[in-house]
Parts: sequence; structure tokens; C-alpha cells
Amino acid sequence: MSRNIKKPQMLPTGGWPDDFRAGFTSFVGRPNAGKSTLTNALVGQKVAITSSKPQTTRHTIRGIVHREDSQLILVDTPGLHRPRTLLGQRLNDLVADTLSEVDAIGFCLPANEKIGPGDRFIATQLAQLQKKPIVAIVTKADTVDRAALMAQLMAVTQLGVDTLGEGGWAAVVPVSATKDFQVSEVADVLVKQMPLSPPLYPDGELTDEPEAKMVSELIREAALEGVRDELPHSLAVVVEEMIPREGRPEDSPLLDVRVNLYVERSSQKAIIIGKGGARLRDVGTRSRKAIEALLGTRVYLDLHVKIAKEWQRDPKQLGKLGF
Repeated sequence: MSRNIKKPQMLPTGGWPDDFRAGFTSFVGRPNAGKSTLTNALVGQKVAITSSKPQTTRHTIRGIVHREDSQLILVDTPGLHRPRTLLGQRLNDLVADTLSEVDAIGFCLPANEKIGPGDRFIATQLAQLQKKPIVAIVTKADTVDRAALMAQLMAVTQLGVDTLGEGGWAAVVPVSATKDFQVSEVADVLVKQMPLSPPLYPDGELTDEPEAKMVSELIREAALEGVRDELPHSLAVVVEEMIPREGRPEDSPLLDVRVNLYVERSSQKAIIIGKGGARLRDVGTRSRKAIEALLGTRVYLDLHVKIAKEWQRDPKQLGKLGF
């Protein structure tokens, strides 16, 4: 296996039907084709950053869809494109490595954009993956009327025939992740392409690489700098939301990140905030730089310090804080 997909060990036998299916699928498409949004919709929780800025995703993110009859592991990738920089080439290499390992591929094409050279380039790349099932997913179906959607579905179907031959794509499915239109149908189609297998991840696990977790750890690290003796275990950091700021220019996006820092006592809160709030501002400044480097976009970081008394000993609070 490459560094991109480390497949877990199959779980012990028992508790699922003989025809249970489990496997990996990856969404590919031009940048900003709706891959991350669809990943989040299928999983039911934000596990991938979504933004109007192309190339927001700079490493694979795995989301896990749990169903009674199957388990679908979604590997989100950077947008496949004609590279203009070394970074672009490395991102493409990351996609290629990932695609060589998954069981099926979801090719995302927006309903509101005509098929162009970029889509044909990707289709040609996918055609080189012999006998790999490819499902064409027409995203953003809510942005066009019925006639335009039907025209795009026909065009996408023809692209499959032109690229792969008479059989074309394994299926063509329209979807709107933001309106929850045909999201479950996308899962149905992809599951059919998965091999018979026991579950690969424990029930309830939604991702093994959440960016929110990495963000929270960067903030926690900055908050503990210099005060590790006072707050080694009493500090919990929870990212409440990461949302692209609406109304921003395409060439200057901004991600709003709202975070709560939980401590157990008021004296600990005072330590985190510092005199006149100086220490919390410093935590925000240092962690924001690291988060922007991680996510590849500008960030507005909104930090709040709250008291959750004895949270380390309270099962209810532990669950609330993600432990």
C-alpha cells in the first residue's frame, strides 16, 4: 500500500449479513466540482473542508458511511487538473496513487458548467485505470432547471461512451449535496461496486483523518505552550464549525473557524486568557498561522474559553467534548 490509503484490519466476524459489502471509493473532478461537499453530505458531518477556492483539499480525507448492509469509505482528493506548478503535479500524483488503490471512482461534473477540456482530460486519465468501475456524478443539480439537467446528463453519458467505449460509465447519477437530493442514491450506486467484505471500521467512526481534529490539536498545542505544568490534561479544544465566509471575492477567500477551549476551573481559565486577554490573543495568532498552512487558505479564528467542571470525570461531558 502507498502512504495515501492505509487499509485497516477487518473487524472480527459476526453481526452483519453474508452479503455485506465494504470498500473504498474516491471522488475526482475538476477543482470546485463539489467533491468535498458531497463527502460531507454522505457522511452526515463535516469531515472535509469546502470552499469556493479551488485546491482547498491538499491531502486525502477519509469519510466513512455506515449502513446496515454496507460500509463505504470515501477518500476525498485534491481536484485533478492540468498541473502548472510542482505543487499541482504533486497533488495530481497524490490523486493517481489514491485511484490505483480504491475499489470504485466517482467522477464529479457540475450540472451548471458545460463539459470542457478539463473534464475530458480527467476522463482520459480515468480511462487508463483498466476495469475500475467509474460512476459519473452530476453535482449541483439544484442550480439548473430540469431541461438543463437532462441535457447535462445526456452530455455526461456521451462523454463516458466517447472515452471508455460502448459500455461507458458504470452509472450516471444527478445529486445536490446541499439540498439532500439523491445523496442516498449516490451511496446505493457506489455500494454496488464494493466487494463482499466485513466492516473495515467500527460502527460510529466517521473519519480517521478529520481536519477539525488537526485544527484543534494545533490550537491545543499553542494554548499549552509555557503552561504545560498547570494544564497538562485539563484543556479540551473543540472546533465548533469551519465555514467559508460568504460574499468574499474568489481570489480572497476566508474560512471562519469557531473554537471553544474548555478547562475545569476558573483559575485555569484565567491562565489561558492571560492579563487583559493578551495570552489568548497570542494563542490565536500562533495557531492561526499553523492552521492556514495546514488548510491552504486564510482563516479568521474565533476562540472562546469555557469552564466544564470536572469534565475529565464526567461521561456526559466527555462525550460532548469528543472523547
